[in-house]
Amino acid sequence: MGLEVRDYLSMLSEASAAMTSSLDADTALRRLCRILVPRLADWCAVDLVEGETVRRVSVAMGGSEARFARMPGKIGPLSLEMEGLLLRILRTSGALLIPAAAKTEGELAEARLRLHRLLAADSAIVAPLRVRGNALGALTLARLDPGEPLTDVDLPFVEDLAHRAALAVDNTRLYGLQHEMATRLQHSLLPRLPDICPLRLAAGYLPARESSQVGGDWYDAFRLSDGTPTLVIGDVEGHDITAATQMSEVRNMLRALAFDGREEPSQVMARLDWVRNGLDGSLLTTMVLARLEGPPTGPWQLRWANAGHPAPLLITRDGGTRFLEAGRAPLLGLDPSLSRTDAIETLSPRSTVLFYTDGLIERRTEPLDRGMTRLRRQAGTLAGADVQTICDELLATNDKANEDDIALLAVQVPGE
Repeated sequence: MGLEVRDYLSMLSEASAAMTSSLDADTALRRLCRILVPRLADWCAVDLVEGETVRRVSVAMGGSEARFARMPGKIGPLSLEMEGLLLRILRTSGALLIPAAAKTEGELAEARLRLHRLLAADSAIVAPLRVRGNALGALTLARLDPGEPLTDVDLPFVEDLAHRAALAVDNTRLYGLQHEMATRLQHSLLPRLPDICPLRLAAGYLPARESSQVGGDWYDAFRLSDGTPTLVIGDVEGHDITAATQMSEVRNMLRALAFDGREEPSQVMARLDWVRNGLDGSLLTTMVLARLEGPPTGPWQLRWANAGHPAPLLITRDGGTRFLEAGRAPLLGLDPSLSRTDAIETLSPRSTVLFYTDGLIERRTEPLDRGMTRLRRQAGTLAGADVQTICDELLATNDKANEDDIALLAVQVPGE
């Protein structure tokens, strides 16, 4: 199993690509093990430190399981003795070679002998996954053939692999902390829905299935100074904390500009664009700003303006669906001098208007028209259901497929 320098370099390149191809540490480490076996070792395991314990993440074996019958715990979980040895090595040692004739001298002579017995392999290397002085886990490689043992020559290469694996694990953990912080920030900024009786209101939010960072999707609902219900759905460009922070700024600024109710939605939107452009050269933002106008007994009218956002979906009580395409204008952040207009739609009794962000309809593998058709069909089957059920069902059917964050806001007018 001796390897040339070019073989090492090729394997190192593959391993680096595998470990950076996933934001999930366990997935990346499983890919690493599959690359190293059988090219470098007959058996490979990766273990990660979690608090005061060690968790076996991945094991790869070259050949049939019968070949490894003499290796106790070859798959895991780790025995208490093995776990204790790994923790000791991670605290005190660099990469450790365990040769066929286990050395009985030196600081870790006892640990080498015990590892040789526990692994039941002809030779092995245990290399800490260490970054910035912290031991995150261990990479263990073993060979069963006494004719081709692991030697001191292999140590630098295994140490390099372990270091790269440690960086990958550390990066995924840092990403996880950042993503969790951004997600909590975004959720904290989503409002509590007001009571706009006799209208019924519901909302929902679903993070992307495999998101690198949080996005700027949001919804909002509030009453104007005269009590008129106002609804907002929007999306600030980007997928990071900056987008989530700007989303908060846009929401609060929009509330302040709209509250007195003296301007139509399109005028409020134009003023928002002008103010943001003057203050900070804002990120591009799509948005629908809508008002529900009418006496408590109806009829109700929806008055809205759309700045480059997916059109709201009207769902009638009999299952009819139609996108409200009117009132369109360019997204915010391009040119505050662009003209904007309002659109008006009279809502029939028991009809529902669904506002949503593009994560609900967009897929990388299909044209947009297909996603819009899918939404119409799904919404049509939910006609007559209460608004919370509509939101819950739409999010549930997209839970395994959404590639972007999804925000939903639905309003239903009363009727017999």
